[in-house]
Amino acid sequence: MSSPTLAQLERVDLREAWLSEAQDFTPWLAQEASIALLGKTIGMELEVEAQEQRVGPFRADILCKDTLTDAWVLVENQLERTDHTHLGQLLTYAAGLSAVTIVWVAAEFTDEHRATLDWLNEITDDRFNFFGLQIELWRIGDSPSAPRFNVISRPNDWTRRVAGAAHAIREGNLTPTQQVCLDYWTSFRDFLSNSGSPLRSQKPLPQSWTLFALGRSNLYLMATISNRGQWVSASLVLSGPDAKGHFRALLQERQEIDLGLGGQAEWREMPEKKESHIVLRLPQTDPSDQEQWPVQHQWLRQSLERLRQVFGPRVRGLVPVDRLVEAPDPEGDATARESNY
Repeated sequence: MSSPTLAQLERVDLREAWLSEAQDFTPWLAQEASIALLGKTIGMELEVEAQEQRVGPFRADILCKDTLTDAWVLVENQLERTDHTHLGQLLTYAAGLSAVTIVWVAAEFTDEHRATLDWLNEITDDRFNFFGLQIELWRIGDSPSAPRFNVISRPNDWTRRVAGAAHAIREGNLTPTQQVCLDYWTSFRDFLSNSGSPLRSQKPLPQSWTLFALGRSNLYLMATISNRGQWVSASLVLSGPDAKGHFRALLQERQEIDLGLGGQAEWREMPEKKESHIVLRLPQTDPSDQEQWPVQHQWLRQSLERLRQVFGPRVRGLVPVDRLVEAPDPEGDATARESNY
């Protein structure tokens, strides 16, 4: 049997693709496909807000929003080796914002700059996240060049999560119910990772819900558990000023959507609330019973992936039917969610 003919993987000089950092590299990085690749590398779904945008007294190369949390993500990029000038800009961003994720993209990271990012992730709390990404180009034979991001530095989420939970328990800040929630979502995130699911959850928190990005601000997926009601659910959440208009736009496609969801969805416009939900529910199950978790986790995964498949393509181009002026909700939707448990 003859050996297969294999091509050689070749590293490409970045300047072959981008002559100028400002004129070529930054506009490429801000494109939807490029920022999606960057977001996938760091485990976030990003939406570009602007290029060369002033944020307070400084200017970011690319300004993004995390579509899951609506938090700022600032991207600083270099076609060269990292330098102190860009490091100073990163520190200025962190000082000027109360919460931010900063992504430093460069052709090469010096040892001291890598160590500085690691140190910043160690000494700052969960409001600040620092990533270092090395950009590379590769090709096979005469094929087009393909970009690749290598993670040089990232926040140590696992250490922070365990340490934070342990501190809360020592200080008496976690109730038994909150501890069950934290354990449940930690186990569920591990289940998703081990099962190869495309779903990416937020960091597990001691609350009755966890969120999943859907690629657009103010529209996301939510998994909820209720010990009191003995159920778990998977939902599409529509929030923001256009929540009711978006809900009514989807309502026009209800027959097709219900067919895609298996006819089990509950449509909740909730006029008295700021949000609207489309919900799949698994009743008569106890989230506090760990023996039931495997069945619940499998159901949640399948339901969330079905919601993602049905609504993912729809929400990207969704236009609200109208925009209603909502009465203020004194308790807020988060309070309503917490009371479910």
